[in-house]
Amino acid sequence: MSVSQGDKVKIEYEVKLDDGTTFDSTEMHGEPFEFEVGSGQIIEGFENEIIGMDEGEEKEFQLQPQQAYGEPREDMIRAIPREQVPEDEDHELKTGIMLLVALPDGSQIPAEVLEITDESVTLDMNHPLAGKVLNFKVKINEIAA
Repeated sequence: MSVSQGDKVKIEYEVKLDDGTTFDSTEMHGEPFEFEVGSGQIIEGFENEIIGMDEGEEKEFQLQPQQAYGEPREDMIRAIPREQVPEDEDHELKTGIMLLVALPDGSQIPAEVLEITDESVTLDMNHPLAGKVLNFKVKINEIAA
């Protein structure tokens, strides 16, 4: 049986950046990753690579930014009024940290703090992997139609 649209699959994976840094892996999470192919849970470039793979098969592939999270966009870097950025004694506001930003639809996205002034905080809301080439190693553990 080969992976196709609508299948539920369990996989093991590792994602490395071009500098060899492991960004994410099932080993980090301690269990295989399970998802439905075509449901929008993962990036389309990844799905396209695993469609047609067989149970037990292993594969290595590379995705360019346009196949993954795209290029960083200037319009995703914004200065917002400082008073709109929550701060508490447990989480000091400083450059380089990641914050969760609430969107109008209620969802949240990670944002990196780039600059802090008395009046504003500049946030980069691009996906952390935007502009990055991703190197995957994948093993299909199980396929359920």
